[in-house]
Amino acid sequence: MKLLAFDTSTETLSVAVCRDGDDGAPRVWQHSGAGGAQASSTLIPNIMALLDQAGLRLAELDAIAFGAGPGSFTGLRTACSVAQGLGFGANVPLLPVDTLLALAEQARLSRADPAQRFQVVAALDARMDEIYVARYEFNAGAWTLHGDFELIRPEQLALEPGWVLAGNVASVYGSRLAQSGGSAFERIDALPSAAALLSLSPALLAAGQAVGADQALPRYIRDKVAKTTQERAAEKLAAAAVTAS
Repeated sequence: MKLLAFDTSTETLSVAVCRDGDDGAPRVWQHSGAGGAQASSTLIPNIMALLDQAGLRLAELDAIAFGAGPGSFTGLRTACSVAQGLGFGANVPLLPVDTLLALAEQARLSRADPAQRFQVVAALDARMDEIYVARYEFNAGAWTLHGDFELIRPEQLALEPGWVLAGNVASVYGSRLAQSGGSAFERIDALPSAAALLSLSPALLAAGQAVGADQALPRYIRDKVAKTTQERAAEKLAAAAVTAS
């Protein structure tokens, strides 16, 4: 299988290309670097460089997988627009993958026995004192989402025995997670990666998750990126009232 995958949902840019070698075993070429604002100018050159190393043309790809969200608004738009442009130009199907699922897969791959049953709370810093959260279980070679995606305060994160916390929230909100008991469980520092997207892609393609370029969209959980002037003023008044009382 010939695949291209990339994720720009966080401050890390991750790109990977996969193709079967002469012996039938998959070979992977990877690149990671600074994401954020730089991703819009470096993503395409890095994609083309990896394709060249793999000896592939865009039109030869079976699919292009990308991290669809949630995550940085700018990063998600960058990934989606690049995927759409490449997919449309080369007539290649696209595979939008939830970034929290990619995070869960990256955490699973980091374990000593990734084939074992694995229950993970995938959590990414959403900024504005909030985190993106989803609960996944890996069993019998497949992932199951428990519930839906959430956008919550760090103090609201609840973990049950047997579940592992994966992501970057422990390093950002460590002391605040302690208030909810989130610091008492096994933690895996991880981010969504292109390698995880490649690992997920065959099953997602087999399940019919590929779409045309015109149907590939980012997945936003938060509907805005900044608080209004009125909201900030109201928060200040509320904080002042609490202090006065």
